Amino acid sequence: MPELNNIQTFAVWVLPVLFAITLHEVAHGWVAMKLGDPTAKMLGRLTINPVKHIDPIGTILVPGFLMLTGGFVFGWAKPVPITWENLKNPRRDMAMVALAGPCANLLMAVFWALMMKVGLELSDTTSSWAYPLVLMGDAGIAINLMLMVLNLLPILPLDGGRVLNSVFPPKIAYYFSKSEPYGLFIVLGLFFLGVLAWVLFPVVNALRVIMYQIVGL
Repeated sequence: MPELNNIQTFAVWVLPVLFAITLHEVAHGWVAMKLGDPTAKMLGRLTINPVKHIDPIGTILVPGFLMLTGGFVFGWAKPVPITWENLKNPRRDMAMVALAGPCANLLMAVFWALMMKVGLELSDTTSSWAYPLVLMGDAGIAINLMLMVLNLLPILPLDGGRVLNSVFPPKIAYYFSKSEPYGLFIVLGLFFLGVLAWVLFPVVNALRVIMYQIVGL
């Protein structure tokens, strides 16, 4: 396959990245609504319209820079607001709300794997969609698996941290929650030190191989 220039790379990645980040947040809000908290719905955040979820830095600048520099791509959207007091069983339900985001990314990875398979099937025809579909499918698998694994790290405010905070005894959870204001700086520090790639890549690559095998790629 020919090497892509920067504009082509951006075109291939932009839709998978936007939907990976957007639907991740929508999943949080949708599960919260099902468990008794309508906050996200009331604020118009249960929509797949990316504009409602875009964070200028996390959704545009960071992923765009990583796409064009060849780094592994990740990003974030504006967090969906959750009023935990509205939940029927706050500690248990917050864990379920947190897990909804990574689960949505897993389902999207499966979707993009199927799209990639369709593109490969069309590659023997004259369809102009075949090659772009293969590239977008591969990008969709990569970004969704990366976001799923990243968000499951046991660091607040990531989803893994939320789940861990829900299962900790209340006293430990209270002290653990004090780390949340520093979570983003911890993640960025791990990224720049290369630790994040060292932790994430083996897991993401293993899941990617499994995904390819499941859909017959």
